Amino acid sequence: MQHISLFMKITSGVLVYFKNISMKKLTRRQFLLKAATAGGSLAVYNASLALDIFDSHVKTENLQLKPGDGKTQIVILGGGIAGLATAYELEKAGYTCTILEASHRIGGRNMTLRHGDLIDELGRPNICQFEDQPNLYFNAGPARIPGHHQRTLHYCRALNIPLQVKANHNRLAYYQEQSSFNGKPKRQVEYIADARGFLAELVFKAINKNVFEEELSQEDQEKLLHFASYYGDLAKDGRYKGSQRAGAVSDRMLSHGNANTPEKLDAFLKSNFWQDALNHSEFYDWIEPLLEPKGGMDQIVKGFAKSLKSRVITKAQVQDIEVLEHGVNITYQHKEALHQLKADYCFNNIPAPLLVGINNNFSTDYMNAIAAIKRKDLFKIGFQMRERFWEKEGIYGGISYTSQKNAQIWYPSHDINAKKGIILGAYVWNPDDCEYFANLGLKERLSLATECGENIHKNYAQYIESGVSIPWSRMNHMMGCGNAFDEEDYPRYFHKAQGPEGHHFMIGDQISYHPGWQEGAFASAEAALLKFNALIKAKS
Repeated sequence: MQHISLFMKITSGVLVYFKNISMKKLTRRQFLLKAATAGGSLAVYNASLALDIFDSHVKTENLQLKPGDGKTQIVILGGGIAGLATAYELEKAGYTCTILEASHRIGGRNMTLRHGDLIDELGRPNICQFEDQPNLYFNAGPARIPGHHQRTLHYCRALNIPLQVKANHNRLAYYQEQSSFNGKPKRQVEYIADARGFLAELVFKAINKNVFEEELSQEDQEKLLHFASYYGDLAKDGRYKGSQRAGAVSDRMLSHGNANTPEKLDAFLKSNFWQDALNHSEFYDWIEPLLEPKGGMDQIVKGFAKSLKSRVITKAQVQDIEVLEHGVNITYQHKEALHQLKADYCFNNIPAPLLVGINNNFSTDYMNAIAAIKRKDLFKIGFQMRERFWEKEGIYGGISYTSQKNAQIWYPSHDINAKKGIILGAYVWNPDDCEYFANLGLKERLSLATECGENIHKNYAQYIESGVSIPWSRMNHMMGCGNAFDEEDYPRYFHKAQGPEGHHFMIGDQISYHPGWQEGAFASAEAALLKFNALIKAKS
């Protein structure tokens, strides 16, 4: 009976194969080899789970791969975060890897721009003109690490990458909306204090009118009234009349501070702040404290580069992927010549929307799953400022939000009180606005972001010394950012895209439920390595 329960976790095709086979004398190795014959690599993986040969939720830091035999050759297509992590883990286990990267650099969307760096935009290559100073850098891709992204933090520890706290939510930063309060920027703390005040006033009135009479005792009502008064900083009569939590109209150190006068409730409700920036700090991936590597997010890429011994070939564009019975054959172009590389296993980090245009012999089902991964977009602008004017306004890190096309302005958390700094002048994810920016010329993009900034900070333009723009939809060898399945496609295609297809594995944040984050990329690499490990063990 125990064999029946085991097989229920494997595909029906494998069940048919074993129908007339005696199971009593089969070793685990023999069992997995027969599973491979009947149902392929996916059956081996599922059977391994059933036999508890490995845990499907092993943490990366505890990942134990079967040691390499010195002969197994592995090719990794794409030197992004997932590809680098895959090579790192395989090297530790004694496998020989070759990384083929189409771009002039490794790291994928983990890209930090500094003086002299190439911005490889399709048809518009340009050079970053920031001054050559260590604190003047711009994280054009990932820019923050949540404390619960344990895989990312594991690699930071393993690679000895120093981290610092990144201010993400700053109540002294601004929220500016063109259609509210005459377009005037307001400190987020004012909105937050008013939101609590108005909400608490409604609760107070409801309790005071005995709306909860049947459910709350008199003592409970008194306690809840006290809670509402404290939560919203209400006046003695239970009305919200403003709060010093939002600041004061005079110097609070030398005189009694009079609270800012709150906006009218109807004006407050017409603003989109309460359904936008008000809750951003509540999202699980944005709860503070957040972290960032000292010196730029690409310190993670540099850490991998220092650790890896694998052969890395940049400017190597894959032309053909052939899945063989016991391996893969890769054709790639490098230095105007075609080369072939035969390997036992392949881990593929190429963005799916580009991969569908590369010649291959994938099965129809596998190809359909990869093709279901949709191209997503993101747009960023970075400005070098001759003076850190925002610090004079009491803003040290964090984000200002706006309804304008630039959407956000980020302030650096590092090098406080330095003379100059880099701010993020636009962080755009709305598809139409991304396309609008991308279709503009280089100077026009910066001009538009400058105009938006003027509506938040007075004399914003006069501080700008140089700028860069990153339209990820136009970045060579990427042509998108955070590619993902549509929500309804995950159940249908996700596990098929995970594969493997023979000895070919897809990796990258696109093969995760968390696209756009490095944690998703690391998780995809971890999952693929577990499946690889099952195949290796089955053959030993």
